[in-house]
Amino acid sequence: MATASSPTSAAPAPRFDRLLLTGAAGGLGRALRPRLGRLCRVLRVSDIAALGAAGASEEAVVAPLQDAAAVHALVAGVEAIVHLGGISVEGPFEPILEANIVGVWNLYEAARKHGTRRIVFASSNHVTGFYRQDEVIRPGDPMRPDGHYGLSKAFGENLSRFYFDRYGLETVCLRIGSSFPEPKDRRMLATWLSYDDLERLVVASLTAPVVGHSVVYGMSDNTTTWWDNTSARHLGYRPQDSSEPFRAALEAKQPELDPGDPSVRFQGGGFVTRGPY
Repeated sequence: MATASSPTSAAPAPRFDRLLLTGAAGGLGRALRPRLGRLCRVLRVSDIAALGAAGASEEAVVAPLQDAAAVHALVAGVEAIVHLGGISVEGPFEPILEANIVGVWNLYEAARKHGTRRIVFASSNHVTGFYRQDEVIRPGDPMRPDGHYGLSKAFGENLSRFYFDRYGLETVCLRIGSSFPEPKDRRMLATWLSYDDLERLVVASLTAPVVGHSVVYGMSDNTTTWWDNTSARHLGYRPQDSSEPFRAALEAKQPELDPGDPSVRFQGGGFVTRGPY
């Protein structure tokens, strides 16, 4: 039995009353959904795809991002948002416009109106995909999107900067590399972000005392890297995983790469050559 002078084993109180996770039916959303639930009293999850049954401490809401009224209702009452929603692959411009550009505008307008304190915005390494793989770049370097998807994420980063400068709405833009259970090819030796490190990065972005408007890369502690992620240190993010244990198998799988291939020359990989549509 616990006494007045002995600690109990009770779990710590959640840091948030209500969080919103958009894109909760996607790959990263499914990975984060149970992990973010530990941070809040209620986790509101949203997508246009099937979400499954809501958990005991969840609210499941279907809300197309291009529907301003639906997004306004979705954001009501949440303290912070992890925005993974939208189209996450390269493709024709019109669907990306609706989901990733109109959709992110609707989200930020709703957050402003409801007084949401902070957004963690899933940007992408494809914002800078036309830098070469023999370069190391920083978040402050000029954007060089590698396609329609990268363009939409560049818009989202600029929009979030505007909402911070004009309205004080804090955002951490995560230029996510390649987040999977393990890296799939040699490119991912540089871009891989483990699910555990993804959780660490998102939690740090939600809980750091002051973030202002921050742009950081979503990457594990990989030996090969194209990105200087010093700007993530103020968040308290310290990656603990690395792609290095997978190197031998991946290099055996892809023993030779053609340096003249744009997908090998540029950081965006195959995205740099997709289209026109």
